[in-house]
Amino acid sequence: MSSAPPIDLSAIPEDQRDAVLAVLRERDALREANKRLEHLIAELNQAVHGKRSEKLSEDERQLAFEDLEAAVAEVETQQDEQAPPQASPRRAVRRNRGNLPKDLPRIEKVIEPDSLDCPCGCGEMHRIGADRTERLDIIPAQIRVIVTVRPKYACRACAEGVTQAPAPAHLIEGGLPTEGAIAHVLVSKFSDHLPLYRQSQILTRSGIDLHRSTLADWVGTAAFHLGPVVDRLAEHLKGSGKLFMDETTAPVLDPGRGRTKTGYLWALARDDRGWGGDDPPGVVFTYAPGRAGQNAEQILQGFDGILQLDGYTGYNRLTRPSRKGGAPVTVAHCWAHARRKLKEVFDRDGSEIAAEGLRRIAELYRIEGEIRGMGPGQRLSARRARTAPLVASFGEWLQNQRCRISSKSRLGEKLTYIHRQWDGLQTFLRDGRVEIDSNAVENLIRPIAVGWS
Repeated sequence: MSSAPPIDLSAIPEDQRDAVLAVLRERDALREANKRLEHLIAELNQAVHGKRSEKLSEDERQLAFEDLEAAVAEVETQQDEQAPPQASPRRAVRRNRGNLPKDLPRIEKVIEPDSLDCPCGCGEMHRIGADRTERLDIIPAQIRVIVTVRPKYACRACAEGVTQAPAPAHLIEGGLPTEGAIAHVLVSKFSDHLPLYRQSQILTRSGIDLHRSTLADWVGTAAFHLGPVVDRLAEHLKGSGKLFMDETTAPVLDPGRGRTKTGYLWALARDDRGWGGDDPPGVVFTYAPGRAGQNAEQILQGFDGILQLDGYTGYNRLTRPSRKGGAPVTVAHCWAHARRKLKEVFDRDGSEIAAEGLRRIAELYRIEGEIRGMGPGQRLSARRARTAPLVASFGEWLQNQRCRISSKSRLGEKLTYIHRQWDGLQTFLRDGRVEIDSNAVENLIRPIAVGWS
């Protein structure tokens, strides 16, 4: 950016110099702000579109977006404060600044003038109206101590005995936490993905010294008592006609080795919102020491229906007549994974064949976006009329490309991956309840690794 030539203030009338200086200061401030924003945008672009080794994870990317939005808000505030009063108002930025639900408690603070006497000496002025503004206020979590007092009573006339109310049952007998405190720790860890050591640090700021090992004891005790609830939820989910399943790694303590080993969390989820189902969404996570397909078979005992998942071959045993715990399941494979395979090749090589495959898959997703939320019958009709011909065309294109390309090439391997799942990729054409991908369960397991402490 070329800098403007310096301005000779001596050539400007004296009565206009202050205004000119104010404009120059505002210009310099805007230049600095623009430089800062350009630097942030360059870093973000590099992280999102740069080399694989330089890209951010999903959570790191969200933090980067938050930093960028905060910087933009800071610059806008600075510009508003520096703008001269007579400047023409800028067009308001269209942004969702949140809303204040009507059921939130309101605390009114009335600010009266210092004096209600009329300046003309007519007497006291009377109220003709008021301006009301609302702002969101947040009170940090309040930490308190619940003191239970159980009075003892005895008769003054005899010595027959003493009476006292029995002590209430506690989840941790003789322990510090109430059930509300334990629930707060559980929600923070497993829902908000806040590790126990961070929760310990937050409590320390309030003067409460609790080591994360103590919090871990609370979590373990709660997990034991919640076990039957989890088992009942899993049983309820397995009564559904269609479920999602996926697995993710989980670090597990390995006593004696001084480090952790890799275990797996298997997620079994239901989400019927895409077709307006009546059952609420739900998910159950089950730990297993490995990724063997027999773990999925064990978890799914009693389930007979459609299972939506990725292309992991460990699930193949679920489709066999010899499956333990139920009849062979119907598998619905994930078009998002198929797309991801082609995207990897396109990002690396710029392959025109991969680009064509991506374009064809995008057409399928465009139709899915239009019918999302409709009933299963409507979705199935739309898929048969509009999507089925596109999928058939994709199948022909896939076979033609596999005949032309070596199966040992990078692109050939990706096309073979799609070919192996071809039948499962067409399941959504036969049942309006089935989604085009398994993103519903992937979105549930993606942030889990953040929560391990």
